Amino acid sequence: MKNSSENINNYIYGKNSVLETISQNPRRINKIFFSTGINFDNKLKKIKEAAEKNSILIQFTNLNKFNKYFQTDDKKLQNINFQGVLASVSPVEYKDFEEFLDEKTSKYKKAVILDGVTDPHNFGAIIRTLAAASFDAVIIPKHRCCPVSAVVEKTSAGAVNHISIIKVNSLPSTIDVLKKNDWWIIAADAQCEDNYFDISYKDMNFAIILGAEGEGVSKTLLNKADFKVKIPCAFESLNVSAAAAVIVYESVRQIHQK
Repeated sequence: MKNSSENINNYIYGKNSVLETISQNPRRINKIFFSTGINFDNKLKKIKEAAEKNSILIQFTNLNKFNKYFQTDDKKLQNINFQGVLASVSPVEYKDFEEFLDEKTSKYKKAVILDGVTDPHNFGAIIRTLAAASFDAVIIPKHRCCPVSAVVEKTSAGAVNHISIIKVNSLPSTIDVLKKNDWWIIAADAQCEDNYFDISYKDMNFAIILGAEGEGVSKTLLNKADFKVKIPCAFESLNVSAAAAVIVYESVRQIHQK
């Protein structure tokens, strides 16, 4: 049986993603399901205690019956290991782009723009990296990008609760607005001359554009970039989540370097 992505987005699963959500935003959780007959480790105990503290409904059941909500043509999303816990949730609230721009901070802002990244595992891994690196936001297009699904939340280990996720109608228009607001745009492009460590990320608001594997960043967005950088690879290019980690942490290294 196949179901719409709307059904998938109604659930999150895995110890880390459920624990982070209940810790950071318990109002998102409608009900928590635990697997029958499971031995509770420390994380599962914390989830149960937090659920009881926040008056969230708890039910013990056979979690395998929920597999039907995740059946897709992608074999990765079938026969899921729920790690003993699954939660019914309200969808993640996307941050308004204009509101994000207007927020005043004492530091320069950092964001990543995803162009055509549709794999939920890559998306979740990128969110996890950005949250760990204290980036402010990830910007995605309304079309040609996967939504924040249960798989994304699981892969991010709950990091979706620690970073602004912004969905926009047009990436080119969004980049134009960023540039008018004193942001610098950096695009990853395997064909360019500069390496990712050849430019300075310090003392400026910046957004890094990353494209889907194989296709890369579109020409339209490349033409709008102030800088184009590549990751030197002896064999083949890294996947987009690995590339994100490399460039993001180079920027962090430079920013904190005295």
